[in-house]
Amino acid sequence: MKIEFLGHACFLLESSDSKILIDPFLTGNELATKTADQIEADYIFVTHGHDDHVGDTINIAKRTGATVGAVVEVAKHLFTPVGIKTLVGNIGGKQETPYGSVKFVPASHGSGVPGALACGFVLEISGKKIYHAGDTGLVAEMQFLADEGIDVALLPIGDFYTMGPEDAVKAVEMIKPKRVIPMHYNTFPAIQQDPHAFKQAVEAQNLCEVTILNPGETLEI
Repeated sequence: MKIEFLGHACFLLESSDSKILIDPFLTGNELATKTADQIEADYIFVTHGHDDHVGDTINIAKRTGATVGAVVEVAKHLFTPVGIKTLVGNIGGKQETPYGSVKFVPASHGSGVPGALACGFVLEISGKKIYHAGDTGLVAEMQFLADEGIDVALLPIGDFYTMGPEDAVKAVEMIKPKRVIPMHYNTFPAIQQDPHAFKQAVEAQNLCEVTILNPGETLEI
């Protein structure tokens, strides 16, 4: 499968039979290398209700017919009223899907929607497990993700709104993934970070491989 970084916290996961988009903030993101009308998707997963994560979800879903996955309150507040198909869940819940499965996991962050929790996702696609942390600080629940056997963890390192590089290294220690891709940095002045310093810190402890993707770049696993 292929993992394409589209900037900020947006990734496109592509297997032989499905395209799964996460947090599609493209319009208004100066680092994005693609526009919303260039994206095809079967599923779109949204970690929480802030604008830089909901992004172009509605426009892409209406154009492609994609199903949108989100916690119940986010789905009911943002997507169901405009006629979008949804896959709703909540923290701890796992659902089988045509491409594999999705598990909603804890994140520590505001959601932007009354009563809603922010979340991350563990997506199993083509036998690979991808963890997208969403916007989050360091949380103790991350230690239980070690039991999932995560192949690739997508972790925020920007600080200010989420955990920064030092806490992200601690997250890697708890999650024990095979590989990490840093995200949610350098989009705005407040979250400027050097991903190479994060990579050096992780690899100095022999925790796992770190792959730095620029927007538009792809990793095949």
